[in-house]
Parts: sequence; C-alpha cells; structure tokens
Amino acid sequence: MQTGMKPSVIEKPAVEEFNAYYGGYISQVTEPDLLGVLASQPNEVTAVFGSLDESRGTFAYAEGKWTIKELLSHVIDGERHFAHRVHRISRGDMTPIEGFEQDHYIATSHAHERTFADLVAEFSELRQANLRSLRSLDESDWLQIGTASGFPISVRALGFIMAGHVRHHVNILKDRYLA
Repeated sequence: MQTGMKPSVIEKPAVEEFNAYYGGYISQVTEPDLLGVLASQPNEVTAVFGSLDESRGTFAYAEGKWTIKELLSHVIDGERHFAHRVHRISRGDMTPIEGFEQDHYIATSHAHERTFADLVAEFSELRQANLRSLRSLDESDWLQIGTASGFPISVRALGFIMAGHVRHHVNILKDRYLA
C-alpha cells in the first residue's frame, strides 16, 4: 500500500483485524462498495424511522428491550464511537481505546424527549461528516490497526462495522418492532 493513494475498493477485513463479536456486523455488508453503502444509509434510516408516528417512539417489542427511539439513539451512539476509533487509529494513535457500556448511554440519552426528525437528522449529519473523513483516508490509513475494547481492530474493519451496525439495527426494527 502506498501513502497518498485512495483505495478504489476497500476490501473486507481479515478475521485477525477485529474481535469475533463484530463478525456479525461485518457480514451484513455484502456489497463491494463500502463507501457507497455508508453513503446510502442516511436515506434508509430516514425512510424507516422518519415515517414513524411519534406515538410509536416509546414502543418496545418486549420487556427490558429498548424502545424505538432508544434503538435509534443507540445507532447514533455507535456511529460516534466507531468514528472516534477510526479517527484515532487512522491518525496512528496506538493508545488503547476503552469500550462503552451501551445500556448506560441509553439510560441517559433523553431519547424520548426528542422527535424522530431530530434523531434522524443527527444520524444523517454525523454520517455525512464521517464520510467526509473516511473519503480522505489513503490505502495505508485503512490498514492501520489499533486496540479497542481490549482487542485489535483495523480502520477498515471499523468502516464495515459502522455500515453493518446500522443495517443490523434497521433489520431488528423491521423484524421485531414493525412486523
């Protein structure tokens, strides 16, 4: 890989580039154009969540499960955390990055005080900023490996995780909340 060259295709990461926990997210992305998938997801999130009536926001499909607005808030939290990891690792920061306790974040998210439109706009704006950053990476940046949550992780694995995480939760919304 050469510094300064933008990759024409971002290959899926090798299994040693991520914790097995993330394999399910990575496998959600079957298309060859990772950046295209990432770019299309704000429209998908808008179509799915933006069409919901506000009264559906506090619905959970089972006891102890997140509500629809909490689910969307979690997607936003994930976007922020994965992008933070991309930023640090792609810049050569090898300081181990701590994990985050998703349920604690949701408990203090104030998701139910927000509208779907506001939550969807936040996700879309975050993703647009993250895409701008991801498009600036060269081939060697995508291959950088750091440590997050105690495990090795590459920048390209994080890109696939970002896309797969959104896809995973949109599928859960469709299958369990809206079915």
